[in-house]
Amino acid sequence: MKGRTRVHLAASRVHKWLALVIGAQLLIWFASGVIMSFLPIDKVRGEHLVDREAIATIPPDTPMVAPGTLIAQVGAPVEAVAWRMLDGEAIAEVATGKGIRLFDARTGIALPPVDAVQATRIARAAWKEADKPASRPSRVTAESPEYRGALPAWRIAFADADRTSVFVAAESGRISAVRTGTWRLYDFFWSLHIMDWKNHENFNTWWLLAFAIGGLALGIAGTVLLFMRWPIRKKRRSA
Repeated sequence: MKGRTRVHLAASRVHKWLALVIGAQLLIWFASGVIMSFLPIDKVRGEHLVDREAIATIPPDTPMVAPGTLIAQVGAPVEAVAWRMLDGEAIAEVATGKGIRLFDARTGIALPPVDAVQATRIARAAWKEADKPASRPSRVTAESPEYRGALPAWRIAFADADRTSVFVAAESGRISAVRTGTWRLYDFFWSLHIMDWKNHENFNTWWLLAFAIGGLALGIAGTVLLFMRWPIRKKRRSA
């Protein structure tokens, strides 16, 4: 009887103090999980606003430079060579260990990185709505919680209701990210959920581990109390 009483008191104390410390974070976990579950992932990613899957075909009569000519100009180990359309022109994309180089597909002349004007055209060509860019493109040279893609990149902000920003990689001319107001809301609750309030990407933090272990202990203590306070057990002891 004394042993049962001690277990009961210990479980009560553990449950009470853990509930005070961890209860707020448990509410944040549940609330953030519910909100993220309600946000459609396609809307979060901005797929309803920007068409990143559209493929422009190269005209069949386009003369192509020999791959060897491109490889000789790069001056670095080549990983892949691809021909595609970019901003209405046929280009050759050469991937190396040092990055991506672009060349004119017809002449083999090296092309400069994508500039602000060209990045705006690329973003507008993929844009599905009628809204126009709200301001001049801004150059992105460092990672942030909002963008962790290829650098440098151009950020083109649109004047739509969701405050969408389209990021175009300067090196390749590809759309590397789409960020909407819905995405930013989702990302905010994601940072609360994984307890990485700075970078919003590390779900192996000590904070998360400590609170997860505390939540497990809270659940175990609560289970012990539930078992010891179950009405059937009380009736049996009374009988």
